[in-house]
Amino acid sequence: PILASAHESSCIRLWSIQGNLMKELLPFSEHPSGPLTVLCTDISTKILFTGSKEGHIIRWNIASFLEDSRNRKNKIKEELYWRAHAAEVVDLFFEEEKNVVVTASIDGSVRLWHARTGYYFGYFGQARKFELSDTSRLILPSDVNDFSAIIKEESQHMEKKNVIYPLTLDRDK
Repeated sequence: PILASAHESSCIRLWSIQGNLMKELLPFSEHPSGPLTVLCTDISTKILFTGSKEGHIIRWNIASFLEDSRNRKNKIKEELYWRAHAAEVVDLFFEEEKNVVVTASIDGSVRLWHARTGYYFGYFGQARKFELSDTSRLILPSDVNDFSAIIKEESQHMEKKNVIYPLTLDRDK
C-alpha cells in the first residue's frame, strides 16, 4: 500500500503506509501545472493522474518505482500532460475498462478524455453521443487551445533537494 498527496507547490509526495516519505517530486512539463488539487490512480496503482488549479492533467507511470522503491533505476515517469479545463480541476476519475479519464472543474463542466493520449471525447450534456473508439479527429473544448504533450523518456523531473547554504561572510573573498 502507498499513500499519495498532492500539494499547492505542485509537489507530489508518496508515503509508505507507516507514514514514511518514500518520494517527493515535481512535474517537469514545459508549462507549470500550478497547485495540485486532485489525484487518482488505477486499480493496480501503476498509473497516477493529477489535476491542478490551472486546469492541467498529468499522467504518471509509478509502476516500476513501486515494484522496488529502493532501486534508484526505477523512476517515476511523467508520461502525458494536457490542459483539460480553463479553471481549477476539482475531481478526477480514471475508468480503466474504457481507458477514459473523467474530469470536473469549478466552471461546472465534466469532460471525457482518452487516458493514454489526452484526446478530448466531449463533455457531459452534449447533444451527440460519446465516440470512444475514434481518436483520429483532433478536437478541443472551446475554452482550451493547447493539445496534449507526450513527455519524452529522457526528460528528467525535478526532485526537491535539501541543500544547505550557510550565510557566512568571508572577508578574504
